[in-house]
Amino acid sequence: MSVLYSASVIRTRVRELGEAIARDYAGREPILIGLLKGGVMFLADLFRAVQGHLRIDFMSISPYGPEGTGVVRIMKDLDLDIMGQDVIVVEDIVDTGLTLSYLLSVLQARQPASVEVCALLDKSVRRIAPLEIRYRGFDCPDQFVVGYGLDYGQRYRNLPFILSIPNPAALADDPGLLLPYLDRVGRT
Repeated sequence: MSVLYSASVIRTRVRELGEAIARDYAGREPILIGLLKGGVMFLADLFRAVQGHLRIDFMSISPYGPEGTGVVRIMKDLDLDIMGQDVIVVEDIVDTGLTLSYLLSVLQARQPASVEVCALLDKSVRRIAPLEIRYRGFDCPDQFVVGYGLDYGQRYRNLPFILSIPNPAALADDPGLLLPYLDRVGRT
């Protein structure tokens, strides 16, 4: 395993994304919609990086195709009414784009003024559904990653950096496998 994006590289990129959003939405008050659970860390840092008025809300949706069904369910819906509002969906990682494509269609049906996507990681190489990602942190290689909100079995979300894991099946056999490595790498 290796550090794909260090904490300092992530901080710098999140600050740049925040500056771009502040510039693009100057004089407006967009709603950042964080997708639970993976996007929380990124949303919190991005929220602090944007100079200007913002609101936040959260959604939770089931992953695309659980058990091969292809059904996406909204597990937690928005508390805010987005009709006529500028909306930015904040994602930790976009992979095939199928789930996000569904979510964007649901949000568009609620008649917001605009809907954009801000993704920390974009695995564009795996894209199936055509998507426009206006704010992109990093174009992520086709590797399994954990850290900075991304998990394996609900573990490793709290890491301030992102690790590339060449053999994720090894984590299934030993969920604590990364602990000695993390002690060596530190939290920078």
